[in-house]
Amino acid sequence: EKARHSLKAVAQALGKELAAPEVAQALDKKLSQLPSNQRTSFLVPRNGDLPGTDPALAPGDEECTYLVGNSLGLQPARTKQLVIEELDKWAHLGVNGHFTGNRPWMPIDENVIEQSAALVGATKSEVAIMNSLTMNLHLLFVSFYRPDGKRKKIMYEASAFGSDYFVFESQARIHGLDPKEVLLPVQARAGEELLRTEDVVKAIEAAGDSLATVCFGTVQYYTGQYFDVAAITRATHKVGATALWDCAHAAGNVDLKLHDWEVDGACWCNYKYLNSGPGAIGGFFVHSKHHGKGLPLMAGWWGQKQATRFNMEHNWDPEADAGAWRLSNPPVLQTVALLASLEVFARTSMAELRGKSMLLTAYLEFCLSDLFGADLSVITPAEPAARGCQLSLKFSEAEACLATFGALEKRGIVVDHRKPNVIRVAPAPLYNSFRDVQRFCTAFREALNEAAEPA
Repeated sequence: EKARHSLKAVAQALGKELAAPEVAQALDKKLSQLPSNQRTSFLVPRNGDLPGTDPALAPGDEECTYLVGNSLGLQPARTKQLVIEELDKWAHLGVNGHFTGNRPWMPIDENVIEQSAALVGATKSEVAIMNSLTMNLHLLFVSFYRPDGKRKKIMYEASAFGSDYFVFESQARIHGLDPKEVLLPVQARAGEELLRTEDVVKAIEAAGDSLATVCFGTVQYYTGQYFDVAAITRATHKVGATALWDCAHAAGNVDLKLHDWEVDGACWCNYKYLNSGPGAIGGFFVHSKHHGKGLPLMAGWWGQKQATRFNMEHNWDPEADAGAWRLSNPPVLQTVALLASLEVFARTSMAELRGKSMLLTAYLEFCLSDLFGADLSVITPAEPAARGCQLSLKFSEAEACLATFGALEKRGIVVDHRKPNVIRVAPAPLYNSFRDVQRFCTAFREALNEAAEPA
């Protein structure tokens, strides 16, 4: 209601409808001096470079309307420079680049750990930057999924991302267990899209001492629901199980407090809201309460203490923090690509970004609200605290969804389609504007009409 009131006040002062371009421009101007306004720090694709655009509807020399940071964030303007610096170092120094020059490669990840930790509400010692998302989730399961007798169940949301599900299934098999007997999906109530926190907590309590690990996506990839991490983690610990969180759609999107919530472990990718490029290096968190406790883990030489790592002795002497979980030296080019994005995040705060995000997403929903009914609905929670940047628009018919998506592409609108019948729209507050949202809403109405026309 507060967001609605703030947005309507601007529209009323101008004597315009909320969806009018003048209102979007006024909102952008009002927030233009905030540190979170970092659009000029990113490269926005031009319509003419994109496949599927119609020059008559999307002039080729204009920037597209990019609302898909939940899939791949925009490239920071500094990324290319930082990557070229490392390529030049390789050309001029060869192997010596590991220990000399600006940003030596051997400790290259030290340039990105502290800021990454700040973005997820962790201490520096709790974070490692390594591998990719699914690999890191497997590593967490190696340490925290320890089935013992009756306690062997893995609880997860029934509509979990496919790769997460494959982790759960394969981890059960690795322990010689039948996934059908081990996996415990939590379903939404009949006729509902979202999981209620009270239902998740009740499911945890019902599983009791049969439950070994709970693993949810912090922000659900399909619906955009932001789960109550603190409440679910508390309930998990109360029955003696471990709480793991996939933060792929949460890191850089919502204001995480992984340490304060006492999450056991978490992982995330850096190519979505953290803008580090396709296939970017991943993030990894293990709470400090588990450090130095001898948890089982997959060992590699980069988990050894830095002082003795190159001695090549067959004596496991790990780092005393999340660094113990590292396996190999981090890829340098991916690491500096992350650094370019973190430099932009350092100019603002997650609290400010979260506030702007709530306004952008509220504006998006308000401007489309008259379209919602039997054929089109929002399956993302209406409560701003229970969602991040993303709104998921669900169509009653998959064919209409796909046709609308195609019509949006022709207009230079970059969003994404999730089978069978959802279009996800994600205004990222670091670089998206109210004008972006307004353009989308106008194009969306046009696309709906085009999709409804007989072939």
